[in-house]
Amino acid sequence: MISYRVPMVPGPTWVPPEVRAAYQVDYGSSDLEEEFFDLYGRVEAQLGQILRTRSRIAIMTGEGMVALWAGLKSCLRPGDRVLAIATGLFGYGIGDMARSVGARVEVVGFDYDSVVDPAVVEEAIVRFRPKMVTMVHCETPSGTLNPVDEVGELVARHGVPLFYVDAVSSAVGSELRTDDWKIDLCLVGSQKCLSCPSDLAILAVSDRAWKTIAEVDYSGYDALLPFRKALEERYFPYTPHWHGIAALEVACRMVLEEGLDATIARHARVAEACRKGVRSLGLELYPRREEYCSPTVTAVRVPERIGWKELDRRLRERGVGVGGSYGPLAGKVFRLGHMGSQARDELVAQTLEALREAVGR
Repeated sequence: MISYRVPMVPGPTWVPPEVRAAYQVDYGSSDLEEEFFDLYGRVEAQLGQILRTRSRIAIMTGEGMVALWAGLKSCLRPGDRVLAIATGLFGYGIGDMARSVGARVEVVGFDYDSVVDPAVVEEAIVRFRPKMVTMVHCETPSGTLNPVDEVGELVARHGVPLFYVDAVSSAVGSELRTDDWKIDLCLVGSQKCLSCPSDLAILAVSDRAWKTIAEVDYSGYDALLPFRKALEERYFPYTPHWHGIAALEVACRMVLEEGLDATIARHARVAEACRKGVRSLGLELYPRREEYCSPTVTAVRVPERIGWKELDRRLRERGVGVGGSYGPLAGKVFRLGHMGSQARDELVAQTLEALREAVGR
């Protein structure tokens, strides 16, 4: 399907027409026009409110993975110690990414159907003494939400220089307090709860992270250092994406007009209704412990009697787009993405009705 009548894929999410309209303007050169720099400054301030931070925010052209690479490459030298906390595909993947840039990585791993145990993490921090701790807030392939706030306290208590958090699938849809939780690198993508196209990567960077970035002095397309003073100096490392940032301003304004707390509450309400509906169909949630479930995505075990390919086919026949999973959960779990523009009661109701027909309940 080119588009979904009932969009419930866990990203990229459905893009509202107000956001899409920003791409229809014939903007001038973002390298030359003061209007662009004014726009960038406004969007940075909006993102600061949404991410609850006073840190400088870099808005980079590229899908959210650009942010993940930028945070690692700009802060690490070969041999630096990285403690990668992993409860799923992306947590383990970030550890692999850090190894690829030469870091010495230790993984604190947990089962995919669980969340982080801070006591285990604390023991590893004390023993390993890392330069950076990495973790994922929402493990989208598993549908779980990790206690970033508790780990942030441990990072601060034990003097770890850098705390790196992948908040790509949680920002806007769940509670996230970048400064209060001691996050030095908060990584976000435009295509999840912000409901923009997948063309921008966003990083909130703390003062101490900027100091490390200046010391490492990494250069490359995904380098963060040029963004530290890009707005003040009116000089970006490459031509900025005016259309994308204009669309992002619309998306941020929509969040702030609804109210961030109200947006978070809407996600929680819709997620609860989704999980209740799934259980009413006799399907099993993944993970089994509902307190581990994310407010932005619900993972469900694929009925063995149907299988993922057939279930996907039946849902597509009904105009419903959902996501499968990856890694060890591929073919075993499917996911409902009630995030951003898709966190709506009517979409969940339509999805559950199609699911009821598809599984023969």
